Amino acid sequence: MSLTRRTAEATGAEEPERRRPEGGTGRTVVLLALVAVGALIPLFGPRVALDGTGEAAAPAVGGVGLLRAVSLAALCVPVGELLVAWLVRRVPGAPPERPRSGAVWAAGGGFVAALGLASVVATGNLVPGSPADMDVGGLYETRDGKLALLEVNAFAAAGLCALSRRPATQLAPLAAIAVAEALRAHPPTEHYSPLVGSALTLTHLTCAALWAGGLLHVLRTLRTRAWRTATGAGAALLGLYARVAVVLLAGVTATGVWSTLRRMPPGTVLDQLTDTAYGRTLLAKVLLVAAVATLALWARLRLRHADDPLGTCTPARAEVAVLGIVVAVSALLTALPVPIRW
Repeated sequence: MSLTRRTAEATGAEEPERRRPEGGTGRTVVLLALVAVGALIPLFGPRVALDGTGEAAAPAVGGVGLLRAVSLAALCVPVGELLVAWLVRRVPGAPPERPRSGAVWAAGGGFVAALGLASVVATGNLVPGSPADMDVGGLYETRDGKLALLEVNAFAAAGLCALSRRPATQLAPLAAIAVAEALRAHPPTEHYSPLVGSALTLTHLTCAALWAGGLLHVLRTLRTRAWRTATGAGAALLGLYARVAVVLLAGVTATGVWSTLRRMPPGTVLDQLTDTAYGRTLLAKVLLVAAVATLALWARLRLRHADDPLGTCTPARAEVAVLGIVVAVSALLTALPVPIRW
């Protein structure tokens, strides 16, 4: 009898281990599908957004959008890891186990994307047909070229910092990337105080990167064995992130609305949301952010009322997936024609 019980117990203990690869395979398939969707949005989104608007797209707008999506995602990953590392230090009894850092891989992807964007700038914002078409030396003579080179060097520096014993030193090159993106989005020829626009974009980008990257790394942390068993610590980490996320959502919303009103006068917003490529893409982004906010609220309510606070991971996983699509749409937005001021 006791042998039978021990055999059954051993069998029961091994069943989860046998099922684990299936779940892992399913998660891998879902992840690959989401990556494919994220890649398709910048590649094929311009054709849909520009259809019937009478606007002309810049050369290689799809490729530029994809490169910017990779660059933005590469910024989110290390920024999120730094945020969660700061939060973990404030969790009483936090397990020492941490998920493997993805900062080095993110920096590598960002470096390649930044090189691609720099090559476009080096050919006068055209698609380079061959290396001979690129004026690399000319990058040092233009504002856009210098900003493109700054991002290339900053991603390289971030990767080296991630490999060092003090990964927190990534903060400086990551900040340089965010500043370069903010300045690139608002050239000096822009009407209505380009520096104000750059400040809004910098704040918007920082809040968005912390929100998306932070949630991704929180979920990765909670999947480690030590954190799965330490329910109290996991719930505390989720609670800390939830409070930070509320502030980040407010920052994203406020800066997004302000930036929209600067580019689209209040009386033309409704028309441009349907009649211009920029407006259509912006409307899609707003709807996606609203969906993310709903998922976030659902997760916070479950965190407050559920018997097992770690059950909030289900809506949180959906939230981070939609945030990934938001990143792709945001990248597309940067590659489309600037809205018309009527």
